[in-house]
Amino acid sequence: MAEMGSKGVTAGKIASNVQKKLTRAQEKVLQKLGKADETKDEQFEQCVQNFNKQLTEGTRLQKDLRTYLASVKAMHEASKKLNECLQEVYEPDWPGRDEANKIAENNDLLWMDYHQKLVDQALLTMDTYLGQFPDIKSRIAKRGRKLVDYDSARHHYESLQTAKKKDEVKIAKAEEELIKAQKVFEEMNVDLQEELPSLWNSRVGFYVNTFQSIAGLEENFHKEMSKLNQNLNDVLVSLEKHHGSNTFTVKAQPSDNAPAKGNKSPSPPPDGSPAATPEIRVNHEPEAASGATPGASIPKSPSQLRKGPPVPPPPKHTPSKEIKQEQILSLFDDTFVPEISVTTPSQPAEALEVAGGTQPAPGAQDPGETAASEAASSSLPAVVVETFSATVNGTVEGSSGAGRLDLPPGFMFKVQAQHDYTATDTDELQLKAGDMVLVIPFQNPEEQDEGWLMGVKESDWNQHKELEKCRGVFPENFTERVQ
Repeated sequence: MAEMGSKGVTAGKIASNVQKKLTRAQEKVLQKLGKADETKDEQFEQCVQNFNKQLTEGTRLQKDLRTYLASVKAMHEASKKLNECLQEVYEPDWPGRDEANKIAENNDLLWMDYHQKLVDQALLTMDTYLGQFPDIKSRIAKRGRKLVDYDSARHHYESLQTAKKKDEVKIAKAEEELIKAQKVFEEMNVDLQEELPSLWNSRVGFYVNTFQSIAGLEENFHKEMSKLNQNLNDVLVSLEKHHGSNTFTVKAQPSDNAPAKGNKSPSPPPDGSPAATPEIRVNHEPEAASGATPGASIPKSPSQLRKGPPVPPPPKHTPSKEIKQEQILSLFDDTFVPEISVTTPSQPAEALEVAGGTQPAPGAQDPGETAASEAASSSLPAVVVETFSATVNGTVEGSSGAGRLDLPPGFMFKVQAQHDYTATDTDELQLKAGDMVLVIPFQNPEEQDEGWLMGVKESDWNQHKELEKCRGVFPENFTERVQ
């Protein structure tokens, strides 16, 4: 029986709630149609607008504060890795190693302390501040529903009083319902009328405290971090003075081709003084690698920003990047008359004079010309030798492209891609291993970055014959010159 009674009560509540929803919906429709008046409270509506604005601002502040904390944590990790790198490269026998390690430890602790204090004094306070908004928002919505109930009860009571046939029982019951609805509404309305303005005014003090805490914590953090950075700077200055002028004594490391340590020892100087330890001067300037096998490993591409020198490329057979175009073209001026001495095992040394206006006919090459080419290859860069040889034979490979219909204007030489290269910008060429590229000069030589060439893929040129659509830059160390 108790269970039945419980179910009956529950069913009754459900029916009552459904009836309330229907009554409210009907009342709102009548109010929108203008057939029923609506109780208005402009002062309260202004408080609600302020509340919604305050909630939006607080939510945004909370989001930005969490982003700031995430950035602090990311900077902590980056700083930690940077200090770990310094500890790894700091040689054990260098002065100040222990001091540098201690500074790194204090740096890590300072970051952790800064992040934790931001959480405690800013983020948790922010969460507490916003924690009061959901309850008030729910009460505002409930007040709105009770206001509709009050208006509905008022209209029902008024309609019974103005009816032609009055029913005193119904009028008394409607009056009772009206008084009850009015009491519930006014209780909620009074409470909110007091709380909303107070909450709105509290935002000023909250914003001040929050940003004062963040500013104070950040100021102290940077003061302490400045001290650590100054200490680290002093350690590094001491290291620099100890070694002086960037010259470091480095012990020679055995290579695969070097003889064993016991096989050969350095001879003492002629004056009998002890042999000096070899010194290697570190000038931090990139040098061209030599002796490696091309294609042994995929080279790294130059910096995508192309603001500095690229990653050291694999060895190049032809040091074309060391010869500027204007230097090559100057070889073919009318006043240029190179004198090349040739000495071969089969003939004595003799001077060969090549005049710009006495070139032999194409296809006719005597032994003297062959000797001249060989001598040039031993004393001049490969680009000059190849260009000079082509001139002797009656053709100029690098300068004839401008006059040939099958080659782009300014064509200098051809390269073949040895590795795939994925373009990362609109002005770069997308290369696949095996692609042939026709190299052309930059329109503005000052725009050329070290390690990059301008060119057009041979397949694209043969198809379109338009440089504007096809040309682009590409890393030289991904290619190999073929002609």
